[in-house]
Amino acid sequence: MGLVTSFMGGGLPSTQMLNLATDKLYHKFVEKDISTFEEFHVAVLDIFNSFNSAIPGKHYDVPLRKEVDKCFTRWKEAGDSSVKKQVFIEFMKNNVSLSKLDDTVLITGLVAPPTAMVAKKAGENVPQLKLIKSIPDVAFVPSATVLALISVKLFGKIFLKNNQSP
Repeated sequence: MGLVTSFMGGGLPSTQMLNLATDKLYHKFVEKDISTFEEFHVAVLDIFNSFNSAIPGKHYDVPLRKEVDKCFTRWKEAGDSSVKKQVFIEFMKNNVSLSKLDDTVLITGLVAPPTAMVAKKAGENVPQLKLIKSIPDVAFVPSATVLALISVKLFGKIFLKNNQSP
């Protein structure tokens, strides 16, 4: 069955869709007048912005600046437009990756709401924290969850930066 599709359509439907998407992206990319790295980088960021705004639920991570710089030098060295297109398509295939949640963020998102409720109920019995009773659960639990998620992300970035600096 797959051979019939190959002969008739020039490949599998997923391959055809990928080729169509990369062709559209490249034509959108080429329409811009790109002569410097900054313009190239802005064009790549624009493509990822288009991805992330058009596809609901899925978000793609932008490649590192040094990866974009390597691609720009290869793209600039390629004189022929077909070679430039191949460099661009190879760059997009190798560097487009789905944004993934950390396990710590996921666990914090699951554990923080019940923990906030337990902390609120325990705090209502402490005389110095009687003020907590006046805050409704509808406001307290999401606020505590968001604060927990922000703190986990910040601590993760701080520890990750400290571990990568040797």
